[in-house]
Amino acid sequence: MTKRILLKISGESLMGKSGYGIDVATINKISNEIKIVHKKKYQICLIIGGGNIFRGIKGASDGIDRSTSDYMGMLATVMNALSLQSSLEKINVPTRVQSAISMSQIAESYIRRRAIRHLEKNRIVIFAAGTGNPFFSTDTAATLRASELDCKFIIKATKVNGIYDSDPIKNKKAKLIKRISYDNVISKNLKVMDLTAISLAKETKIPIYITNIFNKNSLINVLNNKGSYSKIG
Repeated sequence: MTKRILLKISGESLMGKSGYGIDVATINKISNEIKIVHKKKYQICLIIGGGNIFRGIKGASDGIDRSTSDYMGMLATVMNALSLQSSLEKINVPTRVQSAISMSQIAESYIRRRAIRHLEKNRIVIFAAGTGNPFFSTDTAATLRASELDCKFIIKATKVNGIYDSDPIKNKKAKLIKRISYDNVISKNLKVMDLTAISLAKETKIPIYITNIFNKNSLINVLNNKGSYSKIG
């Protein structure tokens, strides 16, 4: 059985301790976590957000047309994808970047069959530019690509250990929710992932795991049912 998964990494994770942009030491650390999974012969699809560079909704609230703002956010994800590709290939992990917006000089255009072929050749495929459409988040793009490519599940790697019953920053007694249904995430309007993404995951029956990318071995621990994480679905 094919072990094909999708990793969704938040753009904010790439900032490290800085307030903006890409921290090279942080992206290298993330790459090493991904390499551990890759060595276990998982076929890895990868999507990165763009919030460390530009967030579409924030741009729209500042007065930029929403569609234009979202396209700017998509370009931010392309920069993140290229930086992660460079970092992974420096540690001998073969990758390809496929963009939902055509930019042939720096990335392949997204073609489902070509992506599958790369995965079968044990290359990580990094999907950039979201869905290629405004008004859809990279969370939704992650669920869409996972559905298209028959991924067994999604791991969303962010800056928290999972879903809590209250804000763990404000409440030190907040409890980690190990498992929650799609419907509960939607009805409680939990902000862990875009609700469009949750709805699509529910429809295509793809479980979503939430974990902290900064915990050592966090990704492989999810695959081995160890460590701190939450499961949706």
